[in-house]
Amino acid sequence: MRMKTARPFAALLALFFSIIASSDGLCAQNPRETPVVMAVRLAGPAVVGISVQGEVRGNSPFGSIDPFFDRFFREFFGDFPQDRRRAQSIGSGVLIDERGHILTNEHVIHSAVEITVTFPDGDEAKARVVGADEATDLAVLKIESKKLPRPVSIGKSSDLMIGETVIAIGNPFGLAHTVTTGVVSATGRTVQGGDGRTYADFIQTDASINPGNSGGPLLNINGELIGINAAIYKSAEGIGFAIPIDKARKIYADLIVYGEVRHAWVGLQIDDLDPETADSLKVKGSRGALVRRVFEKSPAGEAGMKGGDVITAIDGRKVESREDYAGIIAGYTAGSQMEFTLISGGAPKKVIVNAKKVPDNYPKILASSWLGVKTAKNSEKMAKKYGLGTVKGMVITEVLPKSAAKEAGLEEGDVIRSVNDAPIESEEDFGTA
Repeated sequence: MRMKTARPFAALLALFFSIIASSDGLCAQNPRETPVVMAVRLAGPAVVGISVQGEVRGNSPFGSIDPFFDRFFREFFGDFPQDRRRAQSIGSGVLIDERGHILTNEHVIHSAVEITVTFPDGDEAKARVVGADEATDLAVLKIESKKLPRPVSIGKSSDLMIGETVIAIGNPFGLAHTVTTGVVSATGRTVQGGDGRTYADFIQTDASINPGNSGGPLLNINGELIGINAAIYKSAEGIGFAIPIDKARKIYADLIVYGEVRHAWVGLQIDDLDPETADSLKVKGSRGALVRRVFEKSPAGEAGMKGGDVITAIDGRKVESREDYAGIIAGYTAGSQMEFTLISGGAPKKVIVNAKKVPDNYPKILASSWLGVKTAKNSEKMAKKYGLGTVKGMVITEVLPKSAAKEAGLEEGDVIRSVNDAPIESEEDFGTA
């Protein structure tokens, strides 16, 4: 009896083990095939290297050799004629749709004359710039090819968990298709970059992100795009930052459709909140962005905001300074709806603001109300009136009393040649700056 019972059991056991051995082996065939391996295999083909032939301008043959000699010649002979020089740079990008659009950083393709995109299999293609936005450091390229890999799957960054595994792919120092891993160290970071610019609402990770990684994807463990890497700390170790995909998605949608970003305008003049002002406004602590002014007929004004309000959050993201405010607002486009959390008259308040496109006359309004100057493009009439010649820029036609411009020593007839190192040659340049 016992022998007859044992045989069927032994046969069943043998069958069970044979099924395991002959299956595709998800649990035992290849334990090295980790989720990271599968995520890279899924998204890797969409990651590209970007080689840029750029153009830089220079007007001094001595500045890099001897600054003193350079200043001596400038003093006696004026500026040297500008010459143009070719420069080469590298970066990364990621294919985001089947039409050939590639998402990268704006600084990767800045001043580009020729752009070459290289896929992991070695295929190359020339790319053109569809649109670029310096404020958010994002750009979209397009290539024409009948043979494209599968685009990356777009994830979301709103539900990121501190400590979850993330993967960066790019071309650090020209080492093609390098994979690094780490975790999400923090979200909503505001940091000062090596270029002097302030970056807000960033994902922080300990995955290695070095020069050349810029513009490449930050992936979650499912191989979904959750951020665009930005190597803003060239010598940092164990610290990397990425632009959240939820923010990037709004920007690249505008770049693809309009070729530019229709930035959100809410109509506020913002300042940092100091302890004295916080006390007078009955605000505990000194964290937040102070509303100095609400422009007439602006979205903020229509929502009921007023001077003296303190912004503490936008759509649940903390606002602790003017820089936080500017960084968060930069991620919104015209038509976006935002929930502002305020302290108004000492009491908490929430308002919904429907952002609009920046009005065409807004730069002039801002220059007058904020800087205290009225301007006009240099013309034959202006040049004759102020003895300017053919110099390019915006002529100051009036300096308002007790203004920032007056305190800085600006005078009627002065010419604004640049703003924050951005050359001013037209009204459009001035408005953008």
